[in-house]
Amino acid sequence: MLKQRVITGLLMAGSFLAAVFLLPPPVLALVFAAILALGAWEWARLSGWMSAAARVLYALVVLAGMAGLYWYVDYGGTPRLEVEDVQPFLGLACLWWSFAILWIRGYPGSAVLWRTRFMRSLMGLLILVLGWFAAIYLLSLPQGPLMLVSMVLIVAVADIGAYFAGTNFGRHKLAPAVSPGKTWEGFLGGLAACVLLGLAYWQLLPRDAAHIGLASVLAVTVATALVSVVGDLTVSMVKRESGMKDSGSMLPGHGGLLDRLDSLCSAAPVFALGLILAGW
Repeated sequence: MLKQRVITGLLMAGSFLAAVFLLPPPVLALVFAAILALGAWEWARLSGWMSAAARVLYALVVLAGMAGLYWYVDYGGTPRLEVEDVQPFLGLACLWWSFAILWIRGYPGSAVLWRTRFMRSLMGLLILVLGWFAAIYLLSLPQGPLMLVSMVLIVAVADIGAYFAGTNFGRHKLAPAVSPGKTWEGFLGGLAACVLLGLAYWQLLPRDAAHIGLASVLAVTVATALVSVVGDLTVSMVKRESGMKDSGSMLPGHGGLLDRLDSLCSAAPVFALGLILAGW
C-alpha cells in the first residue's frame, strides 16, 4: 500500500508541475475544472445523491458555477484579474471556511445544521467552485505558476510535518469525533514545518516584492497551512456523517480524488486573499 501510495503521489506531482508550467492559463483552468468535476462526482455521493444520473447532474452544476465565474471575470481575455473582481469571492470562501471550523468543533451536534442533502450539496459547491476560482486567480498573477506551486507546497509540507510529528509525538486528539488519527502534536508539527518554509520563502522573495515583510510572509504561510487542515477535516466530517470511509477509489493508495483535493480547495482562497492583503 505504501509503495502504491508513493508511486501515485509522484505521478500526480509530476503531472501537476508539467501542466502548470507548460499549459497556458486558460487551458489549465479548463483542466482544473475537469479534475474538480470528478471531485464533484465523488462529493455528490457524500451528499446523498446515489444514482449515476444525479451525480452527473451535480457535476454539471459545479461546472456551470465555474463557467459563470470564468465568464464574469473574462479570464480568457484578461491577462490579470482585477482585485475588485475577485476579492468578494475569495472573501466568501474564507467566510465559509470560518463556519466550517465551528461545525468541525461542534460535531456531531453541528450536523443538525448541514446534514440535509441540500446543505451538503451547497457545501460541495462552495468548496469546489471557489477553490477552483482561487487557483485561476493565482495563475493570473505575476509569476502565477510559481505562486500556485508555492501554495501546493505549503499544503504538502503541513501534511508531511503533521504526519511525522503525529507519528512520533502524537498523544492528544485534535478532533476525535471527526478524525481520530489526527493529534494536536501533529497539527503543531505541521505548522512548525510551515514556519520554516515561510522563512525560506521570505529569503527567496524577488526584488519587486521586497516591500512584503517577514511577518506578512509567515502570516500567509501559517494561515494557509491552518486552513488546509480545516479542509481535510471538513471532508472527513462529511464522510463520517455519510457513513463512508473514502470519498472514492480513483487514486490507488490514496482513496478518492477528494481526499487529495480537500486541503488544496480550502488553502487556495486563503493563500490568494493573503497575497492581496500582503500587497503582492
